[in-house]
Amino acid sequence: MDCASCASKVEGAVSGVGGVTDVDPYPTTGALSVETDGTVDRGAVVAAVEGAGYAVEDELESVTLSVPEMDCASCAGKVTGALEAVDGVRDLDAHPTTGRVHLGFDPDATTLAAVVSAVESAGYEVASTSLDADGDAGDGDERSVWRSRRAYATYLAGVLTGIGLVLANPLASADAGPAVDLFGRAVRVGDIAYLAAVAVGGVPVFRNGYYSLRGRSLDIDLLMSVAILGAVAAGVGFDEPLYFEAATLTTLFSVSELLEGAAMDRARDSLRELMELSPTEATVLRDGEEDVVPAEAVAVGETVVVRPGERVPRDGTVADGTSAVNQAPVTGESVPVDKAPGDEVFAGTIVEGGYLEVEVTTEAGEDTLSQVVDMVEAAQGERSEREQFVERFASYYTPVVVGFALILALGPPLAVGAAWDTYVLYGLTLLVLACPCAFVISTPVTVVSGITAAARNGVLIKGGTHLEAMGDVEAVAFDKTGTLTKGELTVTDVIPLGDNSEADVLRCARGLELRSEHPIGDAIVDRAEAADVDDRAVDDFEAVTGKGVRANLDGTPHYAGKPGLFDELGFDLSHVHAATDGGVVTRTSRTMCERNNCLDLLSDTVPELQAEGKTVVLVGTETDLEGVIAVADEVRPEARRTVERLREAGVRTVMLTGDNERTARAVGREVGIDEVRAELLPDEKVEAVEGLLDEHDGVAMVGDGVNDAPALATATVGIAMGAAGTDTALETADVALLADDLSTLPYLRTLAERANAVIRQNVWTSLAAKAVLAAAVPFGLVPIWFAVLAGDAGMTVGVTGNASRLARVSPDDPEASKSVEPAD
Repeated sequence: MDCASCASKVEGAVSGVGGVTDVDPYPTTGALSVETDGTVDRGAVVAAVEGAGYAVEDELESVTLSVPEMDCASCAGKVTGALEAVDGVRDLDAHPTTGRVHLGFDPDATTLAAVVSAVESAGYEVASTSLDADGDAGDGDERSVWRSRRAYATYLAGVLTGIGLVLANPLASADAGPAVDLFGRAVRVGDIAYLAAVAVGGVPVFRNGYYSLRGRSLDIDLLMSVAILGAVAAGVGFDEPLYFEAATLTTLFSVSELLEGAAMDRARDSLRELMELSPTEATVLRDGEEDVVPAEAVAVGETVVVRPGERVPRDGTVADGTSAVNQAPVTGESVPVDKAPGDEVFAGTIVEGGYLEVEVTTEAGEDTLSQVVDMVEAAQGERSEREQFVERFASYYTPVVVGFALILALGPPLAVGAAWDTYVLYGLTLLVLACPCAFVISTPVTVVSGITAAARNGVLIKGGTHLEAMGDVEAVAFDKTGTLTKGELTVTDVIPLGDNSEADVLRCARGLELRSEHPIGDAIVDRAEAADVDDRAVDDFEAVTGKGVRANLDGTPHYAGKPGLFDELGFDLSHVHAATDGGVVTRTSRTMCERNNCLDLLSDTVPELQAEGKTVVLVGTETDLEGVIAVADEVRPEARRTVERLREAGVRTVMLTGDNERTARAVGREVGIDEVRAELLPDEKVEAVEGLLDEHDGVAMVGDGVNDAPALATATVGIAMGAAGTDTALETADVALLADDLSTLPYLRTLAERANAVIRQNVWTSLAAKAVLAAAVPFGLVPIWFAVLAGDAGMTVGVTGNASRLARVSPDDPEASKSVEPAD
């Protein structure tokens, strides 16, 4: 319902419902207010709206649950399944890499307590929620996993297993070691120690296995529970001595889970560091007094005080004071930026040496840092193509291996009378290897590491798909204005003519352009003010449409504008005199004045300046030319090196701009672009990007995030410049360069390329390890303890550690531009 016509239809439909007394539609917000006499229920109103052709969305309460123990795809699946069974739960999104669940629920259909209970019914504790009293879904109990209850149970199980090894060594004879009579049967004390280890360490395993069974999830918890209980049953029911294997499996699997938890904590630390950048308290000025309050309690428009060494609590504008501000936490800039009254500052940045009073301009949770954290967290939940492939593969891998485990455990004993204890043990070992944990997490932990590393260096990547795609980019298309150039016109050359000095030319130009609203005029006024030239009396100002401006300066008519304007005034632009020795002769005028102090503006000076991508403005009276001023949009100082580094990495570079051909080619030559396409309309930029996609597997488009939106959307990866504090850029692009710094582009390309290589290494190494171990099991070459340590715990820790290497990729790394050969 987004227009007056829609609102009218809805209002008419609902007004016809008996018992409705008043209807107020709000098409701008898509809301509908209905009053009744109490005899009509909500369902009748909803039916009327739907009868008019519109769907009614429930007003959902959004909540984030912190579930630290949910640290793998299997865990997330169980939590998701439990929550989906709750009426009223919508928009469910579980993130095992962050240990959080985001969802919306209809408060008329369920409660937060019911939502939390559903998670706990799946076997996971909810540490906190975003609707708690403190309003924050924190990380709950942040104690080390090595000091948790499960850790202490694991330590005790390990001690009991050690006692069992001493008293009932599996390498000794079956009746070796002390024994006790139990229910008329001699039982070794060592075996009792083994069973005690199973009882102590197996509780969390069996509990999680129960929840997996109830949720029909064939995951590691269920497989391990079956394997442990199978080993115990073989000893108790069939007198096959597998107690040692049961105790070892219990203890080592618990150690494996602790290792996986510690490894996942390392992956989560990077996001936690981002979240901790924003201070929790702020010093606010109220009624002339300083008051320390929670940062989220500061209202828009209030002024906060930030002293040296403190972090800015919220986005705002400097109202008083000056200081260098370290913006690295948000933009990745390594050099502090000087801030003065009127300058913008971002939450989480650090005041270096001065005192600032900052007027807050954003609501709590809406500042740039909060947006970055939210988008990084959301990006971690987005599944890339490789991740989806691995999950599909795992859905087939596990049942197949479980099937082989059953065949191996039962087939040889039943078919040829082979030893039950041997082949049951082989089957249990295959069950251990049936869990796909290591290669399922191989992609998400790499994506988490890459995205958070990029965010710390001023690059916001909005999903694993974009990270992977950037690594395969073969061509980069650049917009010109605001991307390769600064997007701000500045005066580059001042050429005085006749007896005038540079100051004389700027003084006249300033008087003429002071009342002009054209960007070129603004640039000239800025340059004149920087030179501190004197004012001139100005009157009778007139804009000459499309040509320039005219005004009387100290009573004398003056002009400033295109060469064509002075040609119409009757000047011979092919023969003018450069400044004499009495004037300030610039380098440019010396170069161009080689023929008796004369310049040919039409054939030499103007075309040469224009060939450099500059706009030429002449200044003079009705009878004398006083000078030439050249204005240009300056090329970013880092643009040339950025293009060089991309070319060194084998990436083709193209400029797509709506600017004129001459200016575009001048900028292209200066920065070293491979191909320049100028005078393009927005739809022609889209066609150009589509053409590049036909030639290359991946194309990135770099623009300002607003004017280039169609081309950004068409490219494989859309990259926005200058996204710090720019909502539109953050929403439009797949990637945003927060510091407005092109030099981070080669870093992004290298990071993405290395991330792809790490993902391939993790996936194929973990798969190969599982395959080799599984193939060796029937030959008795893989003890069950080794299957747990190498196939589960070892590979999980290995892929996580390999992924963490991405944090070492730096924008300042001289190797960052070199192509990376992926390891298979």
